[in-house]
Amino acid sequence: MTSQADKAAAFKALHAQGVFVIPNPWDVGSAILLAREGYCALATTSAGMAWALGRPDGGVGREGALAHARAIAGATELPVSGDLENGFGDAPADCAETVRGAAAAGLVGCSIEDSSGRADAPIYPFEQAVARVQAAVAAARALPFPFTLTARAENFLHGRPDLADTLRRLQAFAAAGADVLYAPGLSTREQIAAVVKAVAPKPVNALVNPALGAITVTELGALGVRRISLGGLLARAAYSAHLRAAREMASTGTFGFAKEVVPFAELNGMFR
Repeated sequence: MTSQADKAAAFKALHAQGVFVIPNPWDVGSAILLAREGYCALATTSAGMAWALGRPDGGVGREGALAHARAIAGATELPVSGDLENGFGDAPADCAETVRGAAAAGLVGCSIEDSSGRADAPIYPFEQAVARVQAAVAAARALPFPFTLTARAENFLHGRPDLADTLRRLQAFAAAGADVLYAPGLSTREQIAAVVKAVAPKPVNALVNPALGAITVTELGALGVRRISLGGLLARAAYSAHLRAAREMASTGTFGFAKEVVPFAELNGMFR
């Protein structure tokens, strides 16, 4: 599977074959390691990308995000979808431009959020949010391969745990032509099941969330979820290990963390 069209077709087919995990590398090295573990597709993470650059989530613009996406897409033979935030602009035309840029960067899909990036009004008004998805879908459909457009309703990530409004938005996004629906930040199985039911038969992406407890792939699949992403969780795990090691050295002058690391030869060999 080498062509972008082949990758795009394979990625779209995954959403009709039950549930799958799409992990989120934050740099080329983590993408290569994930590909070695047998995953079928990868997705970028805006948070992980930003942290790797020493910035907070949302601190990288379109040009930087697409350059990062191009690097990840070129690192493996796997299909890659992009976390492209709110499309890097308020207008529907901004979302369309971002989708075209995503395709040019080698991605086979991307997500567009309804979050504005403004603290005083973090979620776009309903009509504007729908128009933005419509423009993104139109740009995706104009591409010469089946680009998978994911529409995200961000209420629960921005202090607005309004399930009714979230369902209304996701249903409108589905009607606008979005291929996959996604409401990050859900904290109960009942909320996830409600999303799946509201947009059926379209596939739903669920975000692994510590608030869900020890939920499994099988359990999410039983709820009707088709795709499971981790957002910045893998990057957080890596940075957590880094911080534990740094704090141990600084506070105790010991190197106990070294007992837990992957042997040099094994890790180095993974990049040959």
